[in-house]
Amino acid sequence: MTGIFEQVATALYCKEPLQKCELTQKLNQQWTQNSVVVGPVPVARPKPGRPDLPILVAPSKVPKRGLGTDRGKAALMHAVAHIEFNAINMALDMILRFANSEEVSNNQLQKVFISDWLSVAADEARHFSLIMEYLNKLNFEYGDFPAHDGLWEASEQTAYDIAARLAVAPMVLEARGLDVTPFMINKFIKFNDLQAVKVLKVILVEEVAHVAIGTKWFDIIAQKRGRDPIPYFHELVRTNFKGMLKPPFNNPARYEAGLFEDFYLPLS
Repeated sequence: MTGIFEQVATALYCKEPLQKCELTQKLNQQWTQNSVVVGPVPVARPKPGRPDLPILVAPSKVPKRGLGTDRGKAALMHAVAHIEFNAINMALDMILRFANSEEVSNNQLQKVFISDWLSVAADEARHFSLIMEYLNKLNFEYGDFPAHDGLWEASEQTAYDIAARLAVAPMVLEARGLDVTPFMINKFIKFNDLQAVKVLKVILVEEVAHVAIGTKWFDIIAQKRGRDPIPYFHELVRTNFKGMLKPPFNNPARYEAGLFEDFYLPLS
């Protein structure tokens, strides 16, 4: 029987997006049914599997379009799809790179870590598939627009340490999604695009849980290292993240995820 880490690697390094989604969701289901053994841990590679498109550009080069046309709507949702695609890879990489680290390699804790991040990866895969259905309805595909790679670049820059990865990826960048998604929902409501609104509302609700998982594991790692989580978070973000955190903040969603003002206001 192939071990969990080998199967995670298969999904992570799969280049075809929808196949990656299918592999990830199937693996999460098998893991929750206890039909996968732990097994050996392959060496994590620097890059995940990804298709040749979209073309990756600097954030300032990603075109911004209004929602008055199908192309404008597709461009915005394509940007969200690219974030979700990177989030699948980030969650799978979290397992492959850090589930055998000193702080979580205890047998029972390791299994909880794998379960948490597989559930995140499976959710992100479902989000990506929902957006693909939306784009296809408008006659667009993933890769039809350029995209920036901020989430994955942050994952690469924090590959050296689990606490740094948790601080920057879920607790800064994914938490930012909690702030901006309500504004996107309101934009689509103005254009009576109920399908986009439905998809974004699903993403918003489930991203709260993802940020909560990141915050939970950051607290665990900080405690195991004998560090106070809040100043440790500030230290890691200042070291590994460029710039300041930008308001407005979706305080209710952040609080629900266990991410309180003491974490982020001093960095804004």
